Amino acid sequence: MVAWLDRYQRRHSWLGFPIAVIYKFVDDRGPHLAAMVAYYGFVSLFPLVLLFLSVLGFFLEAYPGLREQLVQTAVENLPIIGPQLRENISGLRGSGLRLLLSALGALYGGLGAMQAAQAGFNKIYGIPRTDQPNPLRSRFRSLGLLLLLGSAVLLSAVAGTLVAFADAFVGRFASGFWVFGYLLPFAINAALFTAAMRLLTATKLRTRQVIVGALVAAASWAILQTGGAQLLAGWLQRASALYGAFGLVLAAFAWIYLQSFVVMLAAEINVVADRWLWPRALLTPFTDSVELTEADRRLYTMYATAERFKDFETVRVDFDRRSQR
Repeated sequence: MVAWLDRYQRRHSWLGFPIAVIYKFVDDRGPHLAAMVAYYGFVSLFPLVLLFLSVLGFFLEAYPGLREQLVQTAVENLPIIGPQLRENISGLRGSGLRLLLSALGALYGGLGAMQAAQAGFNKIYGIPRTDQPNPLRSRFRSLGLLLLLGSAVLLSAVAGTLVAFADAFVGRFASGFWVFGYLLPFAINAALFTAAMRLLTATKLRTRQVIVGALVAAASWAILQTGGAQLLAGWLQRASALYGAFGLVLAAFAWIYLQSFVVMLAAEINVVADRWLWPRALLTPFTDSVELTEADRRLYTMYATAERFKDFETVRVDFDRRSQR
């Protein structure tokens, strides 16, 4: 039965491709890569929220209606802590000390998240260590990426606010306008993921090489904003009864981890699709007694050469006869 399943998935891409994506995700320790990004993302979450609110307190103090609408649009992307923010938003005002501390905290966490994301993407793409940016260049690169992604998130919040205002005026006359309210954030997220997947990797990639994963990531985020948020909200109620205030922290971290998990899995989809890294031998993660496919050989060669630290270092990979059974 196992041999028949192996032959079947090798002949049919609809089954062999997702198996190859899952196997490579496991080989790359994708959950661990996502956890590293989630950790720094969680560290930067509350300082970023505080920074956002402090800036609004400075510049929009005379326009409470617009300020509240911007906050509500922004916290919709944070369904776990969004209700708590909306309840306490009236008490937050601009403060120089708060602005400084939140900027420093957001910078530390944001740079850490970008560094972890770069390391994860370079591992997923099998970039040799010698071809990856040095510690100084990688941090300057992370700073640029952080500014780019931050601008995109701000643009998404502004676009959502404009859609909300427009819907209030024309909603009664255009019943299909709400569709535009979903399509616009999806398009912005797809563009954001496309840019991020091209820039986070220390190799030159074209849009066509990352567009599939970017669309998958954007669609997955849209699903997480609806169904995933409801599931986590129900879990939060039970966790809060058991852990108290720590339930909110656990739920927020779980939310960020799910998003990081989706991004890493989307990157694996891009690599497997672009480099034709399928089909894989069905039992290759479990035993050495398998007949490797050509995709298996390319992958294991890539894993070995990715550990090359110096340009004058040569890594050669050979397979003995046991791989040809």
